[in-house]
Amino acid sequence: MPTKAPKKKPAARPKAATRKPAARTVKKVERSSDVQAFYAAVGRRKTAVARVRLMPGKGAITVNGKTMQQYFPDVVWQTSVTSPLVLVGQRKSLDVSVLTDGGGVNSQAEATRHAIARALQIMDSELRSTLKKAGFLKRDPREKERKKYGLKGARRAPQFSKR
Repeated sequence: MPTKAPKKKPAARPKAATRKPAARTVKKVERSSDVQAFYAAVGRRKTAVARVRLMPGKGAITVNGKTMQQYFPDVVWQTSVTSPLVLVGQRKSLDVSVLTDGGGVNSQAEATRHAIARALQIMDSELRSTLKKAGFLKRDPREKERKKYGLKGARRAPQFSKR
């Protein structure tokens, strides 16, 4: 009967010289305390997510590197995106930069609207009541219901056959 050879332990590694972690340096950026470069917020709708930056400017809106008219060609989507800015009277005085993904075009437009409203609220907290009355700060909770096993869809059952 063959005997099992004892397993050898791996050779111990030589301990590296212990050194202290490098001190983290924080770079200070000189900026006036009352002016911020931009105001950022995130908006969501279904599976769409929109990240928005509001900056002082002339009213340009870019979405994923394209103009708003190129990205949202339908007028309904464009009015949905600009409605919070129009409501508070900031349409021509703020530039908006949007990064959006997920969902469909309509959901992306509504997620962008949600994000712009949240960024406006961060910019000026007095706008909260106006935006809230219009319903722009509420995240629309409706999402697609999952399909269940044994069914053809979320709730659709297979056709019943009597015979």
